[in-house]
Amino acid sequence: MTTLSPPSMAGRAAPRRPSRRVKRGRSWTGWGFIGPFMAVFALVFLAPIAYSIYLSLYRDQLVGGTSFVGLDNYQRALQDPQFWDSLTRVSLFLVVQVPIMLFIALLVALALDSGRLYGRNFFRIAIFMPYAVPAVVATLMWSFMYGSRFGLVGNIEDAFGVSLPDPLSPDLVLASIGNIVTWEFVGYNMLIFYAALRVIPNSLYEAAEIDGAGQLRVITAIKLPAIRGALVIATIFSIIGTFQLFNEPSILQNLVPNAITTDFTPNLFTYSLAFSGRQHNYAATVAIVMGLVTMVIAYVVQLRGMRKEA
Repeated sequence: MTTLSPPSMAGRAAPRRPSRRVKRGRSWTGWGFIGPFMAVFALVFLAPIAYSIYLSLYRDQLVGGTSFVGLDNYQRALQDPQFWDSLTRVSLFLVVQVPIMLFIALLVALALDSGRLYGRNFFRIAIFMPYAVPAVVATLMWSFMYGSRFGLVGNIEDAFGVSLPDPLSPDLVLASIGNIVTWEFVGYNMLIFYAALRVIPNSLYEAAEIDGAGQLRVITAIKLPAIRGALVIATIFSIIGTFQLFNEPSILQNLVPNAITTDFTPNLFTYSLAFSGRQHNYAATVAIVMGLVTMVIAYVVQLRGMRKEA
């Protein structure tokens, strides 16, 4: 009986290692795919930021022209009462309007997901439709309804003989803007929450039904924990949108210039500095400071949301 001996190691061909030329070709292939995106990203995102930082380090003077001032513009911004007034105003707007908007959007999403709402598709589209309305059109529409002499408020006063508070008064104009923004973005946030609710596994609902859990218990123990990521994303988007508040107060400023000043919001303040005051360097400084503030707050919210989720 003969046995087959394994082939000797000497007879085996040594495995071929990829050459350096092949490795180098593979690395350049990856850059070839992401190269166009990186070029566009650098052109439309990184270059404007770098140019804004460059502008913030200089100052235009009547005598001597443009001169390098270092961080003097940032020191001026941190000591500017107009900047702090605008930042305080949008911070108040953030604390009050964003929770109300997200709470309404969450309630609507839960109602649509419950399966007990008749005409669910109609209500979903109807609530989302205001988001498709441009901000300019929405603001003009609501400003007409807010009008005490020519709009809905004035018509109600004439019809019932009552005197209603003026929504465009200096004391109420911020709340009126919050109402416009809420009307615009409830549907957008509702869609985020509703999409997250639709991907929850049915097995969790079946287990809850077997345990005899009610609807409130299902919401608090299953639905809300499952869409925590969507809640964090919607909150971050709302924070960014709040600090970018510009369209609504800019349009209403033409109607009520006494209620909405040039420093009503940081973006409106920056716009006024750049195009009305011709202070491009200081406007770039305020924009960079607001970008840093927005980034820090959004990062803190994201960090806390991820920590709770873990």
